[in-house]
Amino acid sequence: MERLQKIIAESGYTSRRKAEELIKNGHVYVNNKLVTELGFKASVSDDIRIDNEKITIDDKVYYLLNKPRGYVSTTSDDKNRPAIVELIDTDKRIYPIGRLDYDTTGAIILTNDGELANLIMHPKNEIDKTYIAKINGFLNKDQLSNLRNGVVIDNFKTSKAKVRVRKYDKASDTSIVEITIHEGKNHQVKKMFKAVGKDVLKLKRESIGFLNVKNMKSKEYRVLTIKEIKKLYSITKN
Repeated sequence: MERLQKIIAESGYTSRRKAEELIKNGHVYVNNKLVTELGFKASVSDDIRIDNEKITIDDKVYYLLNKPRGYVSTTSDDKNRPAIVELIDTDKRIYPIGRLDYDTTGAIILTNDGELANLIMHPKNEIDKTYIAKINGFLNKDQLSNLRNGVVIDNFKTSKAKVRVRKYDKASDTSIVEITIHEGKNHQVKKMFKAVGKDVLKLKRESIGFLNVKNMKSKEYRVLTIKEIKKLYSITKN
């Protein structure tokens, strides 16, 4: 939800200051109800009319992408590296929710819905994110326990995590580990393993909440369904 004058301004109808004047002077209706309060909040999905003229805002779009290695999770890059927005065929101005490292692959949501982006990224909502990490060596019981109960990285103790070893390859002395966290500190998963003496050789985010890319090829993306979008809003507003 956003202030009504901001929504009107973002539609391109008029400036925010002029929108405030229109509201105060009784020209604006939301869902057929007159609104004269500047503090009134509305959603872009509401029926907003000025003197019976409906304002229109860019339709919201939502994509789930299986990010490939070698792309930055930004809209542009000062080093001219390819950005993941280039992989989505859309005429809308979209941006990623959160980030994955340049060499990290997997699930990431791209949208032009700022409200949903803020909800998903807000720490209080604690949305689970599951990663699959290839690490050197084998995790012993103490290392597993430390990861599960929280380790200190950058003077911050991580919350409890779900961790399980999927596979250990004796020949290469590497392990495939599944780890689920709900925080999103910079390079968090890599730093967590580093805290227990392990290096991450490869990292993929398999899922964000109930959304996963298990059956999606690298660079593949899909449009989220209305049901999925509503569910995302639901789990972030609890």
